[in-house]
Amino acid sequence: MRNGQPFPDTDGNPIHAHGGWMLDYDGYVYWYGEDRRENWYVSVYRSPADDMKHWEFRGHILTTDTLYEETSARFDPRLSWEKDGAVRKVNIERPKVLYNAKTKKFVLWAHYENGENYLEARACVASSDWPDRGFVYHGSFNPFGEMSRDCTVHVDSRGDAYFVSASRDNADLHIYRLTEDYLNVDEWVKSVYCHEFREAPALFEKDGRTFMISSYCTGWAPNQGKWCSADSVTGRWGLLRNFGDKTTFVSQSAFVRRQRDRYWYVGDRWMGGGPKYFESTYVVLEIQFDGEGNPFIEYTDEPELFNG
Repeated sequence: MRNGQPFPDTDGNPIHAHGGWMLDYDGYVYWYGEDRRENWYVSVYRSPADDMKHWEFRGHILTTDTLYEETSARFDPRLSWEKDGAVRKVNIERPKVLYNAKTKKFVLWAHYENGENYLEARACVASSDWPDRGFVYHGSFNPFGEMSRDCTVHVDSRGDAYFVSASRDNADLHIYRLTEDYLNVDEWVKSVYCHEFREAPALFEKDGRTFMISSYCTGWAPNQGKWCSADSVTGRWGLLRNFGDKTTFVSQSAFVRRQRDRYWYVGDRWMGGGPKYFESTYVVLEIQFDGEGNPFIEYTDEPELFNG
């Protein structure tokens, strides 16, 4: 793999896993992400955990035809809608999947919009007994009545799961603790970075600190990434500091991959909206840490994570 170049799966087709996420399970790494072609929403690929170079396409786990299963009567069940006699797709963005050891379920969280504008600003949920098939959709909603756009999930060292999303027209980031089954939000923990307009959050923990990487809101155009940290997800978050160069090496954060004792920034190199979206690629860079434990990245064309 080369940063910014199409990355093929084992069939030679470009991987469509934008705004994605990786999950370790049973000796494999599952790579989830957006696929906006056809009637699809979320794709999944997998690679042996000791490989990370050969990615097998496993299917689309969320489509316009995914079955609905009610968990809350107030969640909106629609995954498509009709206008002028035609079926219209919605937008499902930044899908993240967690495994819940208590329920033995794989639970997907994502950002939901109606496909025509960004006025819905909802979270949506789906779940399955398997990591790469059998997902049922549970609907979309506004957590505690709040807007919810770019999002991520995080399980802390104590085992508590969180959902983090941009709210108030992207002005703030909201942090929610998930219910024990991961199918709803249990508590609105706090709001952070008031009026800073941060999006594309990605969280990870190292040496007792919780880190967050995010970008500024500039649409499809790349910008200066920032990092911040706290002693816990629910603690007091520090100041935003620069991460990468002025365009975060022409990328936007998707997630952070921990591979043993090393950490990797995985971002999208967006080519813009419309047809150009499907030409979007990925940037993968190792996160390094200075003498004070602060994270930084340096650019390389060939990431060791996928080429080592």
